[in-house]
Amino acid sequence: MKKIIVSIFLFVVFIFTACSNNEGSTKEEPSGDTITYESETGPVEVPANPERVVVLSSYAGDLIKLGVNIVGVDSWSAMNPNFESELKDAEVVTNEDIEKIIELNPDLIIGLNNIENADTLQKIAPTVLFTYGKNNYLQQHIEIGKVVNKEEEAKAWVEDFQARAKALGEEIKEKIGEDATVTVIENFEKQFYLFGDNWGRGTEILYQEMGLKMPDAVADVALEPGYFAISQEVLGDYVGDYVILSLTEDQDTSFLEADWYNEIEAVQNGTVFEANAKAFYFNDASSLEYQLEFFKEKFLGNK
Repeated sequence: MKKIIVSIFLFVVFIFTACSNNEGSTKEEPSGDTITYESETGPVEVPANPERVVVLSSYAGDLIKLGVNIVGVDSWSAMNPNFESELKDAEVVTNEDIEKIIELNPDLIIGLNNIENADTLQKIAPTVLFTYGKNNYLQQHIEIGKVVNKEEEAKAWVEDFQARAKALGEEIKEKIGEDATVTVIENFEKQFYLFGDNWGRGTEILYQEMGLKMPDAVADVALEPGYFAISQEVLGDYVGDYVILSLTEDQDTSFLEADWYNEIEAVQNGTVFEANAKAFYFNDASSLEYQLEFFKEKFLGNK
């Protein structure tokens, strides 16, 4: 029954689109109405100025930074408090919500290439899918810019962001010392996750752009895979001079009151900086801006 309903919806969409195209066939098409994006799987014709985008992955912050309207969004992005105002009217959807996506009448769909129903989505609207991690985090923003015909804006932001991050890194190293180490962790149930230099949570800024040091113990286990899970009892073995704690408040946070945790040197020194995990997960352009300001405040104060 569900397949029948989906088929009917798609049929209606196709008929409506065909009628719209016929009605406009006597008029001169505006210049630049569509552009071609060279995706991983080949060229995709996309609107030159998309107005109703459904994003099914972690790229919402890139679209927000580029000023693109989002009508449908993944649940993780919808939970990000930094995106609340921009996504207040967006519907939470997944790649399985075919009927809901059709009702949103998108003119562009963006997601990851491992999702199901990709063929069906392509029939609803031009669909561009990315392989997670194929592009580095800044190039990914540029690729999103290309898709929505704002490549130059994306490139300008990347250049400016790198300059600002590098400058801030120099200020931070001047204050804390060139050899000071920083550990990035996140709590989940009764474990912690250690992060390398390319798994969100501000790691790209700290280690790649600022050039701050990761403790050797963390690098040994987390740098190559991107993250590594440890038990609470051994956290002290991986803690550097400074800690960025991406705190998941709806998980167990009782460790904050535990003696073993409060005996860790960084905790005693007041060099553990707590961040809201829901605002800290990703490495899209909007999240990076938030993370950069977070580091400026925590490491340097209200300078």
